[in-house]
Amino acid sequence: MAKITIINFSGRKNGNCHNIANLIKQYHGSSDIVIFEFCDFSITACGKCNHECFHNRKKCPYYEDTLVRLYESIDSSDLVCYIVPNYCDYPCSNFFVFNERSQCYFQDQTILLNQYLAIPKKFIVVSNTEKKNFVNVFMYHVTEGVKPDILFISAKKYDKDSINGDLMSSKAARKTVEEFVIKGNRGLSENDY
Repeated sequence: MAKITIINFSGRKNGNCHNIANLIKQYHGSSDIVIFEFCDFSITACGKCNHECFHNRKKCPYYEDTLVRLYESIDSSDLVCYIVPNYCDYPCSNFFVFNERSQCYFQDQTILLNQYLAIPKKFIVVSNTEKKNFVNVFMYHVTEGVKPDILFISAKKYDKDSINGDLMSSKAARKTVEEFVIKGNRGLSENDY
């Protein structure tokens, strides 16, 4: 049975990203699926420390928070789905906290980092605008030379308003997510980068 880790980076409960995560879980019914709702975590962003992780990763004063458990789940997965909302043309701040705090997990752990980078990942961005900034950020989460597999899904395209959180009430939007995650259709084409 495949293990799938789904991470909803939205700071909003029960919005579009939450609904997409649950839809993916439904599609993969027989798999071992873990959903992390980032808005439920109490994770400290980098800072307010003396950079202890540069000398010993486990000396990070926040090493025991949920972030390490999240990375451990990812590292034991066969597939990871990142669901990231677009806030002001960039990934939301929760994604940047996740990205920054990787230092205390991967410091001096080259094998662990390479293992993480090689795990197949699907990035779903709920966005009505920018793409380039997301591509640039997601490239740090895949093996060098591999293009991240990204689906940009726009509420406007399906006559929905993002703030209402009802994007997955559209049958066509659900089909788009299913084809991307379940059927393995690629997101952006080479020309989109």
